[in-house]
Amino acid sequence: MRKPDLARYGAAAVAGGALALSFPPRTLWWLAVPAFVVFWLVVKGAGARRSAGLGFAFGFAFFLPHLWWIQHFLGDDFGPWPWLVLSALMALFICGVCALFPLVARLPAAPVWAALLFVLQETLRGLIPFNGFPWGRVAFGQVDGPFARLAVLGGAPLVTFAVVFTGFGLAAWFPRWTRAWALVPIVAALAVSPLISIEAQTGQRTVAVVQGNAPDLGLGLLTEGATLRDNHLRKTAELAALVRGGALPKPDLVVWPESATRTGDRDPVLDAAITDLGVPTLVSALRDGQNSVITWDPETGAGESYAKQELVPFAEHIPLRPLARIFTPFADQADLDAGTEPGVLDIAGTRVGVGICYEVAYDYVLRESAADGAQLLVVPTNNAWYGRGEMTYQQLGMARLRAIEHGRAVVVAAISGVSAVVRPDGSVVRSTGMFTDDLMVDTVPLRTDLTFATRFGGAIHVVLTGLALAACPVALWSRRRARRAPGSGPRRTGED
Repeated sequence: MRKPDLARYGAAAVAGGALALSFPPRTLWWLAVPAFVVFWLVVKGAGARRSAGLGFAFGFAFFLPHLWWIQHFLGDDFGPWPWLVLSALMALFICGVCALFPLVARLPAAPVWAALLFVLQETLRGLIPFNGFPWGRVAFGQVDGPFARLAVLGGAPLVTFAVVFTGFGLAAWFPRWTRAWALVPIVAALAVSPLISIEAQTGQRTVAVVQGNAPDLGLGLLTEGATLRDNHLRKTAELAALVRGGALPKPDLVVWPESATRTGDRDPVLDAAITDLGVPTLVSALRDGQNSVITWDPETGAGESYAKQELVPFAEHIPLRPLARIFTPFADQADLDAGTEPGVLDIAGTRVGVGICYEVAYDYVLRESAADGAQLLVVPTNNAWYGRGEMTYQQLGMARLRAIEHGRAVVVAAISGVSAVVRPDGSVVRSTGMFTDDLMVDTVPLRTDLTFATRFGGAIHVVLTGLALAACPVALWSRRRARRAPGSGPRRTGED
């Protein structure tokens, strides 16, 4: 490999690493823009094969640190291979669309089309293989910056497009006056600020989160189900005592984290705990082969429930089971059954939208909840598998973006932290630590207005991906037409 190529690949890797640094728990959201500036400069003028290679270097350098928590989860038992293979697989999606960059570089406003292709790869890796893995979308790193405000218009796809286009546009059009167009997304983000409100529209609810904690054992949690249940029953009894003693206000609603217990339709111990508390509770439990959230009334017991729709591949459902034994400890466990209904539950006089753990990364789950009348969003999760790394903060960033997107308060209930209360503007008003038992009580606003993203976010996503898909045939047609034109000669592929 020639020295100029080494420099290009090195710069692409540095840009990917900078993008990783832009994500929570850091608040370096702004690093994403220079990351894409550098990436555009390194792919500038490159052919399809080299652009693909540079895209892989960028993607691999991004996903390796971003997904380090998988190594904490599986590394002791399976070595680095699950982490390395997943990072490489995700990087291949970026590699694939980057191979098309030289083609769309022939079109006017090339940075627009290249940014659309980047949105396309995020869409594809959220769908395939095995229902996809939508982690690490650029938008999820923007919750502390102004670009996140665009989520109220078009959700995560629009935020990703805005960030990538800004970086590509600044690089491609500098120093010409047309570079000002690259600043349109940031101006638009500032302009939509009045659309984001934290005011209650249908009252407020005092919500308590029971964080019972879990041992930091990684795969050892497979045998700790009884411990998790006991921890949350004990912490619920503590909440009841504190409320009776006046140390805490009596909540209107209590939330348990994901898979805090196993239960059936009849559970006398759980009945007694919630009756003693005297507050309707959302119990997150494994029941009847499903990962569920169940409404539990202090007088009538278990009621309606929501079952997780997006199951984690190779954990909650096992594709390619014989091969899966190489890299997952769950290969011999029965698959969970996926739910089919939107996550909306009526409890404590409130319509609550639910997305369980991994589902917060999927656009449609909480969008359907909000569109179906949810006044408040709840995300129960179990991140104890992944230790003290960045995974729980990355997921909290997703929940914060969903708050802005749908104009709803979001309550995150994590079994070992970080649990949080998020305002409809994405700001965190209260949170817990990691690997500690805790109780969190706060008042949240209930809202009913549907944001533009809730109403039309799915359509906007289709338009963005449709434009990306159309860009390549249009570019091919344009190239063939130019070749047939009298007096036409070879044209250099470039960034303009």
